[in-house]
Amino acid sequence: MNDMTLKNVERFDMVEEIRVIKWYLRLLTWIISFPTVWLQRSKISKEGMNGIKGSYLMLCNHNAFLDFMVATAAIFPRSANYVVAIDGFIKREKLLRDVGCICKRKFTNDPILIRHLMRVAKKGQIIALYPEARYSLCGTNAILPQSLAKLVKHLHVPVATFLTKGHHINSPFWNLEKRGNRTEAHMKLILTKEDVERMSVEEVNEIINKEFVYDDFKWQYENKVRVKYKNRAKGLHKVLYQCPNCKSEYKMGSEGTQIFCKNCNKRWQMTEYGRLEALEGKTEFAHIPDWYEWERAQVRKQIDDGTYMFDKKVHIDSLPNAKGYIPLGEGHLIHNMDGFILTGTSDEEEFRIEWPAKRLYSCHIEYEYLGKHGDCVDLNTLNDTLYIYPEGDDFSVTKISLATEELYKKLNNIEV
Repeated sequence: MNDMTLKNVERFDMVEEIRVIKWYLRLLTWIISFPTVWLQRSKISKEGMNGIKGSYLMLCNHNAFLDFMVATAAIFPRSANYVVAIDGFIKREKLLRDVGCICKRKFTNDPILIRHLMRVAKKGQIIALYPEARYSLCGTNAILPQSLAKLVKHLHVPVATFLTKGHHINSPFWNLEKRGNRTEAHMKLILTKEDVERMSVEEVNEIINKEFVYDDFKWQYENKVRVKYKNRAKGLHKVLYQCPNCKSEYKMGSEGTQIFCKNCNKRWQMTEYGRLEALEGKTEFAHIPDWYEWERAQVRKQIDDGTYMFDKKVHIDSLPNAKGYIPLGEGHLIHNMDGFILTGTSDEEEFRIEWPAKRLYSCHIEYEYLGKHGDCVDLNTLNDTLYIYPEGDDFSVTKISLATEELYKKLNNIEV
């Protein structure tokens, strides 16, 4: 049985040398970015960045496409080499290569990427990296790879965080319709080159994890950022899939400004300041990320008890290169205590691909992706990017994502 799909299809060339950004394209990125930043009323601040020249690693959070434009404006008049997932290259590979983007398949350990980044650092360029490798599901920081500090040590450059606030509120992953609220972004030097040379891998990771923290809903409430959008709760049930009142899973729904349970009929109102209020009875979680973390705790209990299991028929699309998705048809996905197992058929031959839980610190998911087959899980190897759509409605890709993270933490003895 094969461990690779579409053997005869050309793969994306990850080895090609990273291109120097053409001056007119650099100008174009500024022309596109600055009006957007101005219209969004984005306030950009910096801390400790005075005198920082040459290469540095910029660790960015990821809540919306707006992130790229604000980051571009923040480092003006310089430019950066952005690490971009392969789906970002679809139908625009030449353009992204010409502006210096570096392709990556999510949640893979790619030595070619490390070599590219080291070359970029030696040339004195800024490296823009989104270490969470996916959009935030509820406007809060996610687990970071343990290998991040090792990368920092290899690069021998200063490290800065670039954290946006309000981007998730403006265009949340679960409902991309823009709200038009104001936003902020803060760039902070967290490690000098001397710090990087002096500190151990463990110390570097500790500082990064301490500094890479954000909470958009907390920021919204504390800064009284008002959102009048009439459908502000629509889609929230994709993230909040378990009812805290009756504890049922996959029975949540949302519409307008409300999220509700179809099993026990309890409803919560989402206020203009991003808080939840129960229409009847107690409000279990006023702060949306608290509900999300409660779900995480329920998943962790199943993992600790050894009862976590996902087993479903799926539809599989492959993305071997930037030309577009190739349907592979039906398959089978299992996610259990050992990790993921995907089986299916490609080129009239059966394949089986495994992702051990101990090596996968998270996974990318999508809600109603491209309007095709519903919600999906995106799993990658160094040669393949596979979009996997489970059948039915008795599942949650959010739960799969949480389970992936909690299995990784448990098997690697990580306490957060």
